[in-house]
Amino acid sequence: MKALQKVIGNIDITKDLLMLLIIGGLYALSIALSNTFVNVFLWKQSGKFIDIAIYNLSIVIFQPITFILAGRIAKRIDRVIVLRLGVITLSIFYLTVLLLGVRAEQFLILLGALLGVGMGFYWLAFNVLTFEITEPDTRDFFNGFLGLLTSFAGMVGPFLAGWIITRMDQFVGYKTIFAISLTLFFGAVIMSFMLNRREAKGVYSFVRIIKERKENPNWKRILNAHFFQGLREGTFIFVIVVWVFITTNSELALGTFGLINSAVSFVVYYLATRFIKSRYRKKAILFGGLILYGALVLILFDLTFAKLLTYGVIISIAYPILLVPYVSLTYDVIGRSWNAREMRIEYIVVRELYLNYGRITSILLFIFAITFFNEEKSIPYLLPIIGIGHTLIYFCIRKVQFNSEDNEPVVLSNEKESNA
Repeated sequence: MKALQKVIGNIDITKDLLMLLIIGGLYALSIALSNTFVNVFLWKQSGKFIDIAIYNLSIVIFQPITFILAGRIAKRIDRVIVLRLGVITLSIFYLTVLLLGVRAEQFLILLGALLGVGMGFYWLAFNVLTFEITEPDTRDFFNGFLGLLTSFAGMVGPFLAGWIITRMDQFVGYKTIFAISLTLFFGAVIMSFMLNRREAKGVYSFVRIIKERKENPNWKRILNAHFFQGLREGTFIFVIVVWVFITTNSELALGTFGLINSAVSFVVYYLATRFIKSRYRKKAILFGGLILYGALVLILFDLTFAKLLTYGVIISIAYPILLVPYVSLTYDVIGRSWNAREMRIEYIVVRELYLNYGRITSILLFIFAITFFNEEKSIPYLLPIIGIGHTLIYFCIRKVQFNSEDNEPVVLSNEKESNA
């Protein structure tokens, strides 16, 4: 601890903060190593987009359901238990993939459900614990250092995984990276036992926060924006990955794709955080959304790896321009909403519900298109329809305004206490 403080300066690093950073780093590295390649692993077994779609649909259905349950546990029992449940479930997911091997395609819904449940528990708990463990003078350090860990994992993980897979025969490489991910999550489980228990009190009222849309126009606009965010993410998160693999037939090329995207994104996130001021937020959101939509021209027809790589670089520039001000605006709206301090868990749950509603809608439209129409012809026409989602975010939030009658903004954490 003293050695770390010599590096970062005079910042009070608590044991819980350090443990949460380590858990976050292990999660980021594990997901970066394996998550992209699970879709390719399943694709190599079936060669059907419908199977990949069903797997991803299972994830986005079980994730919001788990968020609701996790919110109740976090509000009434213990946030650390929720985190532990998430990490354990993610460990079971990778263990199940390892045990199933080449039979994984026969258990798509089970695998999707496990990953959705694991991520639901993990992210609800991690978000809430971040609010509670960090103080105003340590929050910037925590978010910044976690961002560095995540960016590093995003650059190294996919490339390393692609290199390992291409150096081994058949599915041995896949089993190796899944085993590494399982080991990392097992380490995260052990670390979670070093966090202090954080028991909770209070009434769980997420239905009340859903109804808050009728009383708070800003909250309704933010929720609509998250639906459209999910509309693009649901399908694009797996289609682009599979297209890169189909075009190159190389896991190493897919890893290189991830490495370049993460490196560009890392630089642009830094610049966006530094230069996009609050008064430019809405313009930045519109600009980023338009770039994301315009980039589709590159990938709709006559796919090549060069086009996909160029597309990846462009969206890696556009996403930070959009997301940095968008996330800040979202938390500003929540912070000024009714009873924000006591209901912070509920606001997070409801936000995730709308985001996943969008993802579910996206994947259902994809399944409809490839089921009733020719796959190769329908996908290029579907992508511009659902791909407009991030551009529509601006039209949802452009009328978000704060005035003197709004609640004063609050920090969404209990800085001196752990109970809600």
